[in-house]
Amino acid sequence: MTRVLVLYYSSYGHVRALAEAEAEGARSVPGTHVDLRRVPETVPEEIRQKAGFLADDTPVASPVNLEDYDAIIFGTPTLFGMMAGQMKSFLDQAGGLWARNALVGKVAAVFASTGSQHGGHEATLLSTQIPLQHFGMLIAGMPYTFAGQTTAEGIVGGAPYGAGTIAGADGSRAPTETDLAGARFQGAHVARIAARLAGASLQEEAA
Repeated sequence: MTRVLVLYYSSYGHVRALAEAEAEGARSVPGTHVDLRRVPETVPEEIRQKAGFLADDTPVASPVNLEDYDAIIFGTPTLFGMMAGQMKSFLDQAGGLWARNALVGKVAAVFASTGSQHGGHEATLLSTQIPLQHFGMLIAGMPYTFAGQTTAEGIVGGAPYGAGTIAGADGSRAPTETDLAGARFQGAHVARIAARLAGASLQEEAA
């Protein structure tokens, strides 16, 4: 059984919707167990309410949980062209895993939500991959075999670096079906890669 974790932070629900699609895609691969988790909130409740953040009952993950999985798919909104501080804080607490090389060889992928097409969408996808490579993880993007990312018929989130959506300046734009299809594609893509690597590892151990 290949174990995949979809780990995200979401303020207004866009990244959560993508995370659910990523999990759906990963579950479509036979022999895959998928957990959907969020990183802890760091914003005080009073500010959350004033800002209109959506409540989220998804279970919270701890950094120590990461080593239990063959693949981890990280989702974050874009804040000033970078990952959300909540996700960065979570990763900063995983130094013990880094010291033990506990994540080396595991598959990682990133998806993101951004306010505008040129508001740091690709920058967030790429920069979020940097700490994952410091952990020794193997990065899986969203290859052009997902043809939806090449359409010119409307605004489309995502890139070869990962799935995504464009939320609009006021956050009122929901993920399109193309965006969600990209997330499902990426989830399945990651699960297949993780299954192949896990199978190869088992063959080496048996040899």
